[in-house]
Order: sequence, then C-alpha cells, then structure tokens
Amino acid sequence: MLNKNQYDHFMNSDQSSADAATHEYELELISDSSTMIEPIKSPPPPPQQQPTPLKSNDKLGLSERTLSAAGAAVLSAIIVNPLDVVKTRLQAQAAGVAYSHPMTNHTSRMAVFGPNMMFADLRCSPTCTRAGVHGTVSICPPDCFEYKGTLDVFYKIIRQEGVARLWRGTNAGLALAVPTVGIYLPCYDIFRNWFEDFSAQNAPSMTPYAPLLAGSLSRSLACTTCYPIELARTRMQAFKDFNGGKKSPGVWKTLVDVLSSVKTSENMKNVQSYRALWTGLGAQLARDVPFSAICWSTLEPVRRRLLSLVGEEANAVSVLGANFSAGFVAGSLAAAATCPLDVAKTRRQIEKDPIRALRMTTRQTLMEVWRDGGMRGLFTGVGPRVGRAGPSVGIVVSFYEVVKYALHRQQHAAS
Repeated sequence: MLNKNQYDHFMNSDQSSADAATHEYELELISDSSTMIEPIKSPPPPPQQQPTPLKSNDKLGLSERTLSAAGAAVLSAIIVNPLDVVKTRLQAQAAGVAYSHPMTNHTSRMAVFGPNMMFADLRCSPTCTRAGVHGTVSICPPDCFEYKGTLDVFYKIIRQEGVARLWRGTNAGLALAVPTVGIYLPCYDIFRNWFEDFSAQNAPSMTPYAPLLAGSLSRSLACTTCYPIELARTRMQAFKDFNGGKKSPGVWKTLVDVLSSVKTSENMKNVQSYRALWTGLGAQLARDVPFSAICWSTLEPVRRRLLSLVGEEANAVSVLGANFSAGFVAGSLAAAATCPLDVAKTRRQIEKDPIRALRMTTRQTLMEVWRDGGMRGLFTGVGPRVGRAGPSVGIVVSFYEVVKYALHRQQHAAS
C-alpha cells in the first residue's frame, strides 16, 4: 500500500508526464500546422499590354511610300476638284475678276461684231429666260454672271459652262498632286520617324512636336518643288474662258502665257522671266506650312487614339476608318484656320500685272483684303475650302495608310 506522501508523489509525477505529453502534442500540432498544405496561389496575371497604335513601318522603302501617296493623290484630285473650282471662283470674284461676258461692254461689242452687231447672243446660257433684247442683241442682266455663294457657283457653272467645267484644272491637279503628295507624305513619314527617335533619346518633352515639325518641313519641300503647276491650276480655275468652243489652254499654255507677260513688259526687261513661275510662293508657304502644322498635330493624336481602341485586332477596314476620320477632322480644322492665307494666295496667283505680282507681299495682300471686305473678305470661300480639305485629307491619308498596311502584310507573309 502507498502512503500518502508516495501517493501524492505518484500523482504529481503522472500529472506532470501527462502535461508534458499534452505539451508535446500541442507542439506537434503546431509544427504540423506549419507544414500543412498551403492554399494554391494562382500565378499573377500577365501584365496587360497596352495597345500600341500602328506606326509607319520603317521597312517600307521610298518607292512603296511614293506609290501609296500617288494613288491617294489621284483619287483625291478627281473627287474634290469641283469644290476647289468653286472656292477659287469665289475668291477670284472677290479680288475683282469679272465673270460677265466680255461682249456686254459696248466698246467690246463694236470691236468684235462691227457697227451692225447683227443677232449677237450675249446670254449667260442658251436657256436663260432673263435675257433682254436690245436691238438685235440678247443680253442677260449682270446678276446672271455674279456668284452669290457655293451652291450658286455650282448652279451657274453647270448651266453656263457645262458639268465638265467643274473639273477644270484636274489635269493640272493630277500633274501637281502626284509629285507633290509623292514628296510630301513619304518625306513626312521619314522626318517624323527621325524626329521622334531623335527627341526620344535627347529631348523626350519635344516628342509630341515631331508631327508638327515633320509636316511643316515636308510641305515646304513639296510646295517649292511643284509650285509652277499650282500657279497654272489656280489660273485655269479662276478665269472663265470665252473661246467660242475652242479648247481651253492647258498647263503648258498657261505657264507660257505667264512667261510671255513678263517678257513683253517694258519694266521687266532686267528681271529673270522664270521668277514669274514662282509668283506667290511666299503666300503659298504661308498657307501650307501652318496648314500642315495644324493638320498633323491634330491628326496624329486623334488617329492614335482611334487605333488604340482597336489594338492588336487592327485590319484594313479599321485602319481605313481611323485614318479617314482623323484626316477629315484635322483637314477641316486646318482649312478653316488658314482660309485668310488661302485668299491671299489666290489673289497673288491671279494677278495679271507682272510688276505688281512680283512686288506684292502676303502681308500687303491681307491688309488689302481686310480693307476691302473686312473679316468676311478674309474668309471668302471658307465653305467650299473646308468641304474640300476635310474629305481630301481623309482620302489621301486613309488610302496612303491602307496601301502601306497591305504592302507591309504582303512583305510579312512573304518572309
């Protein structure tokens, strides 16, 4: 039998061993819990790639870019030429060009028809019912020959000169557009890529200004190179022909007439005649350089924003839509902003006095327009100009980019 002290000692030792066992068990649970299967952690999702806008592919050569630009220029020149004719007529009329028939003047009629003037038909069109008969001469009232707005110009040109007259100067436009755009857009691509790479390495804050600088520089180069054709086109569109069914003078004949007027002027003997072919170049650059700067600095962010919505799923349709929309908006804004400079350019190009034409400056011309017509005079023809520039820029840029996209896909597939 155990005495009381032995019993207490036994119980205490048993209790301590039990506590020790319990403690060891708890430690095992703790250690086991530390080695329990941890919840499966899903791998972090891959970082979402931000859609990057399509950039002009540097692998495309100058010939491919020029081919794209030439096709775009031909398409644009044919579609929007009527609006260009209307705009030029409105600006030329504001500058003092008279669109009435030259035989409405009594002295001119006497010189052409003689003293009898038998049955002279001086109506604005054969179907005009407003013509009055004065003796044996049918003459329309003056307002039959005056343009009162964009739609009125369309109506009177079609009625008096025929529908084909709306495409007057298209041959000059094509002769101008192909080399001009063929220089302009490829050089813009090359200059922009160069400016962006240079600014990214040396001055990152200047990168957003790359389209502005590239557009201004490439436009100046294109305008200076092809300016004589632009001069011929403006004159062909501005002046109304009264040749009695004879073929109207073309680009070459128009330029020869410009040179002839210089050679026959007594006060221009010491002036190189070829300078007349660049009459108004300053006004042209004053218009086109700001136009390109505004256009490209607006077009690039809008285009990149639209293309970023498409991302990697871009195809020819999305490239066409994004570029046309961006080009339409940018071209319209740039055309409206530079309309006063376009008015000055037209006035300088249609000036027939060679001495005055070479002495005129863009600033003097703008002051003259402001003095004669105020703000309304400075924005003469803004409607057809915006209506022409928006679709024109949209067509040129979208066609150019789609052809480049197709050529790039073809090269990628071949490789």
